[in-house]
Amino acid sequence: MGPRVEIPEGSEAIEEFVRFHDRVYAGRGAYWPAFPALETPFVSGTGPVAADRRVRPFVAREGGAVVARALAVLDARYQRHWGEPLGHVVKFEALPEAGAAVRALMDAACEWLETGGAEAARVGMGPLDMPFTIDAYDALPPSILRFNPPYYHALLKDAGFETERGFVDYRIAVRPDLVSRWERAVEAVRRDGFRLVPLRDVPANRRAGLTANLFNETFSAHWGMSPVTEDEQATYLGLFEAVGALDTSVIAYRGDEPMGQVTVVPETSGFASLGPGRALAPAERLNWLGIGVRTPARGRGVNLALASYAFLELVRRGASHVSYTLVLDDNWPSRRTAERLGAEVCANYVAYRRNFRR
Repeated sequence: MGPRVEIPEGSEAIEEFVRFHDRVYAGRGAYWPAFPALETPFVSGTGPVAADRRVRPFVAREGGAVVARALAVLDARYQRHWGEPLGHVVKFEALPEAGAAVRALMDAACEWLETGGAEAARVGMGPLDMPFTIDAYDALPPSILRFNPPYYHALLKDAGFETERGFVDYRIAVRPDLVSRWERAVEAVRRDGFRLVPLRDVPANRRAGLTANLFNETFSAHWGMSPVTEDEQATYLGLFEAVGALDTSVIAYRGDEPMGQVTVVPETSGFASLGPGRALAPAERLNWLGIGVRTPARGRGVNLALASYAFLELVRRGASHVSYTLVLDDNWPSRRTAERLGAEVCANYVAYRRNFRR
């Protein structure tokens, strides 16, 4: 008997969908567990992350047990912004040897997206989803990044997907000369008339609107990104505050006008699941980072100073390694910033696409 594809309905079925992630990674020495508080509402089609998005979860079963899952998403925000009838398949996970199940799962998800007007599906870049690593299969990455097993690429290719874009991940081993470099970068933009203000010093009732607007403007041309709503951003900020990210996330002002921001979530390795005898190396205790500067302030070192400010705060807290996180292969302005900060490429990632009419 072949695989059976189902649409999870009801709280127990949705919880099984979300927790399947942990079944896939349970044998790994270190992994980030599922995050039901954020994922369950989205998979259920409720809450701020699901706003203006239609979702449909799918699971594939063999012998009664789930062996693969995926969430199909019709993201109206993305489609309006980019003018592209694209669908997304996010939250994909699968057990080994599940090739037939994944093909059936992806066929069902893509059929639903096509019925909703999509002409293609992207997997590895979408709401609450990130690209797939192609080489960093053992180390624990920053919490926002994927840490998929190597067999995922064969499963996805066999299910009709092709490589669409590549990314690089950057990491920095902290050294005294780099700390001095970061201090100089912060001082340089201050002399140029910019103020760097930790997000904690921004009034609480203004944080979500301010940071959502800055993200939407500075990432408006960034491949694959969807606009974020103020309510969605407030959800993320609540999570960030709980782990101390309001002191490592910074707004750059020119006078009273915000000109850019960096969002840095400190390392949260205490939430990682570790197998017996598995200890995290210092290079695995990493932050994650997102940075954006408005066009009028670009080319003046603001991006370098924002990241430097955050890194200095992380070092003050004892970090021996920091992360600049993912950058598109061809985003050379951001890649040069990473290099100027002292970063080196530590991993590579890809996103995939399946065109419905070949």
